[in-house]
Amino acid sequence: MASQRSAAVRDAEARGLKFEVLADQLRRGILAGTWTAGQKLPTEQELSKETGLSLTTVRRAFDELVAERIVVRRQGAGSFVAHDRPREERARRRIGVLLPDTQLYYPRVLQGIDESLSAAGASLQLATYRYQPEREDEAIASLLDAGVDGLLLAPTLTGVPDPTARVQQLMALPVPVVLVERSLHGTGPADVTEHVCSDHAGGAYDAVAHLARLGHRRIALLTRSRTVTEYGVVHGYQQAVADLGLPDDLRFSQAKSEWEADSAESAYRRLRDFQATAALVFGDREAAMLEGAARRNGVRVPDDIALVSYDDEFADLAEVPLTAVAPPKYRIGRMAADVMLRRLIEGDECPLHQIRLRPRIVVRRSCGATAFEPA
Repeated sequence: MASQRSAAVRDAEARGLKFEVLADQLRRGILAGTWTAGQKLPTEQELSKETGLSLTTVRRAFDELVAERIVVRRQGAGSFVAHDRPREERARRRIGVLLPDTQLYYPRVLQGIDESLSAAGASLQLATYRYQPEREDEAIASLLDAGVDGLLLAPTLTGVPDPTARVQQLMALPVPVVLVERSLHGTGPADVTEHVCSDHAGGAYDAVAHLARLGHRRIALLTRSRTVTEYGVVHGYQQAVADLGLPDDLRFSQAKSEWEADSAESAYRRLRDFQATAALVFGDREAAMLEGAARRNGVRVPDDIALVSYDDEFADLAEVPLTAVAPPKYRIGRMAADVMLRRLIEGDECPLHQIRLRPRIVVRRSCGATAFEPA
């Protein structure tokens, strides 16, 4: 951060008075969360050394921020980020958020977004489309009409005729866009979207590796089809079984309605046909239903079959508490909001962020490991 700040001051000297340039850099850092409310800022002497500016220039920059009530000085202690921002500063940014719904997966994502924006003095405007793609454009239009400065979007990209064209349409909106738990699959460096996502492939990979460390060789993957998460989970599973030299033909997928129609009996039969001793199941509901199907057929979890669920929404409430892959939903929300704020503050000078956070494995009884065994 110090080297970036110093370079930015040098590069911008020609565009204004030196103290104004330094004040602007500090102001941007505070709004972006580099220094949070109540945190101590670098001393005037430290900034003078970092930037090559005189103490008088640095002091004038601090005077500017103090006058704006962004920074407070404490006698003998230093300069700190103010807890209370001016009213006009608090209302400065309004961020639109579009989610499929506010149930199960998304409350923690939304909490992370809200807390990050609140800490930066920004506000949140929420819209949902209830997993109905035809409602998305109307919801986005309502957010734009409300005067939002940027959009955090979790749109439908699975099952649409041309996901790339849809993303290009969203990127062409008149305000900055950051995708949340969404990205284009298989495009590699051609993907120029700004996004913050869970690394679902990494989470699935780690789950298979965890089961393999417990001695399992025939590890099946059972998924709910036509979901956003399925692509990454399948990719990570395939990579893991290839790297570990495991059988790669133990995959089974069906729609949510089909899982429910026969209470997971067809999934259980496929496990039996696979002669699998362990399975990664997406998601918690399906894994809990599979536990019930296994019990009805005289198969014990984890003695006869080890299970790992993918999602960790209510895995701990299953009859046999489920070991689960837990995407970092709260962190996804916080980081997406942070990326948006940086984009708004820095504009085109801000590098494109494409962030993937790897889920963790929460060990419970269903895999046969102890809770203290590293996953």
